[in-house]
Amino acid sequence: MTISYQDLVGGDPTSVRKAIRSGDYTGHTAGLGRGFLQVNLAILPQSYALDFMRFCQRNMKPCPLAGVSDTGNPQMFTLGHDIDIRTDVSAYNIYRDGKLDQVVTDISNVWTDEMVAFALGCSFTFEHALQRAGIPVWHIDNNRTVPMFRSNIDTVPAGPFSGKMVVSMRAIPADRVAEAAEISSKYPLAHGAPIFWGDPAGIGIADVSSPDWGDSVPVEEGQLSVFWACGVTPQVAIEAAQLSICITHKPGCMLITDIAEDAVVPVVFSTLPNPGNFRQREK
Repeated sequence: MTISYQDLVGGDPTSVRKAIRSGDYTGHTAGLGRGFLQVNLAILPQSYALDFMRFCQRNMKPCPLAGVSDTGNPQMFTLGHDIDIRTDVSAYNIYRDGKLDQVVTDISNVWTDEMVAFALGCSFTFEHALQRAGIPVWHIDNNRTVPMFRSNIDTVPAGPFSGKMVVSMRAIPADRVAEAAEISSKYPLAHGAPIFWGDPAGIGIADVSSPDWGDSVPVEEGQLSVFWACGVTPQVAIEAAQLSICITHKPGCMLITDIAEDAVVPVVFSTLPNPGNFRQREK
């Protein structure tokens, strides 16, 4: 059975994840799971996990760390109840040697007990607050994916991870940009306030109608292009690192958690009797 985007609008995180886990929904998640934090993903071998955590710590604006799995444990118990990182994202990108190799809807057959999953806050979260304030969000209203661009802003390297910051763009009425900035600043786990607005050339974007990821969004008269740091930034760093294997979400297809969207720090959930090392529990 196929479930449409409209069928899931207004649904709670559990019902949305259930539709994704079953394969009945494989689309973008913008506008879904209202009231709850959405996260980007980076899944990589344990041998690179510490360097990647350093990369996130040094680049908190594009990489706000919301959760880290135990090595080899696909159950993200710190993000909610019954979250399986292998099945609960609507589409995954699999990179091999720094190149995009596959886009899949289930990674159960490539997950190993040496993998660590990182969850990074996503700007989809604060969009709900913008809408509640009456600020239009075109890509949600038109069932599209937010446009994302490679900027000319350097990240701070850590180990093999480095590269330019990726930004997401929303066209905001010029007289409401300051309000949008104030609203989004209240969501530090969702990138917080924008990093730039105005002429896109100021951050190295030549053509705002031609995004590197997502869909083009019109910028009407009286609107400004407003840019937020984006959780696709680690995918650029992962490409540069050229790991033998790494898995991320497909841009626009996030994991919807049970964490309240306005949380300052994640709440730890657990349905496990002893949420320690997964492999030790299995022995």
